[in-house]
Amino acid sequence: MILVLVVNASAVIVTAATAFLVDIDRGDLARFALLAGCAWAAIELTRHIERIRSYQPAATVAYVDSTTVWSFAAIIILPPALASGMVAVTYILSWARVKTRRAIPYRWTYSAATVLLGTHVAGLVLAAGMSNYPGVPDPTSMTGFKDLGVVVLAATVRWVFNTGLVMTAIALANPTARSKDLFNNFSEQFLEAGALGLGLAVAVIVTANPFALPGILIAIIALHRSLLVSQYRQASRVDAKTGLATAGRWHEFAEGMLKVAQQRNAPLGLLIIDLDRFKAVNDTYGHPFGDKVLRTVADELRAEVRELDACGRWGGEEFTILLPDIGTREALYRVAERIRLRIQSVAVDAPDNDGTGTPVYLSVSIGGTLYSAKDHGTLDDLLLAADTALYKAKNSGRNTVRLSANQLAAPTEPTETDPPATNLPHADSA
Repeated sequence: MILVLVVNASAVIVTAATAFLVDIDRGDLARFALLAGCAWAAIELTRHIERIRSYQPAATVAYVDSTTVWSFAAIIILPPALASGMVAVTYILSWARVKTRRAIPYRWTYSAATVLLGTHVAGLVLAAGMSNYPGVPDPTSMTGFKDLGVVVLAATVRWVFNTGLVMTAIALANPTARSKDLFNNFSEQFLEAGALGLGLAVAVIVTANPFALPGILIAIIALHRSLLVSQYRQASRVDAKTGLATAGRWHEFAEGMLKVAQQRNAPLGLLIIDLDRFKAVNDTYGHPFGDKVLRTVADELRAEVRELDACGRWGGEEFTILLPDIGTREALYRVAERIRLRIQSVAVDAPDNDGTGTPVYLSVSIGGTLYSAKDHGTLDDLLLAADTALYKAKNSGRNTVRLSANQLAAPTEPTETDPPATNLPHADSA
């Protein structure tokens, strides 16, 4: 929250300090009105797409939309006061027409503040380097080429400044998130570069031939559709409840890792992790709490495995981890045992009728197998071997680790006959 307050206050101070540095004339007001009208039209034409995107699971990367087009065009051709006004207009329109109740106010204002600061930093670059700021590069002289370079530099500085502040806030709000989670699907940021390029084009069109602006609106609609396709692709790969890879995505990635291991004659470990007595948890506390337990386990798995390990949700209460270059069977067992001990140390507070929390202790059973250079099995063979070991762990009383000897026998159901507990076991009782 300190970062949020500092950034918000800085945005207000900088906006006020730069408001009267450049005089505003009627031409500026006309261009501002034209940009604001186009921004409104773009938001209206794409709001159904943005609403679909806003209902997707929250990501741990900076959010990308098309408002950059209009705010960057404004800082190129308008005085700082009107450029600040354009940021405010686009955010207010987006709030009213797209986000509505789904937007968290302090996050929304923080995002607007980062854009304001980035816009003013870009304005300083333009004012210091361009020969006719505010304005567009002159295509008839060499000075215009220099000015174009200044615009590109300003766009880069604006992107780095804005994205850096947003990513810093995300990292502070998610201290357990790893670097690869923070930069997951970061390729979407290239679309921000496209929006900045369109902003320069809009600035040129507004000053030269405003009747060409409908072409920009068409380009923005196409840009939004590409964003939606990218988000759907990401959603098909990430499990919504845990943030881990889906079974299909994990299987696809694991096939590739197995081929690499076969080519290098390198060992490859596979673990299947099953949450003990999960059905009893759902039956006792309800599915929302069960989802919370799944997220908790997923967070612990992410925290325990290496960056190069592939962790996914296999289905229900089962998780899979593929561990390349694990070395030996003993090393694989040590990893599995660390995971088991980590999970059994976790307690998740379940809601009581009186509003207090009852700690529910977790435990997992783990089955694993090791692929070595002398093996010639497929990924399905490894999964079957690990699954067989998992059922041995279940039959051994749960909350334990078993590794397969890679004998591809069919797994047998656990033989426990007593009724399931109504709570997950404590570490000492499983």
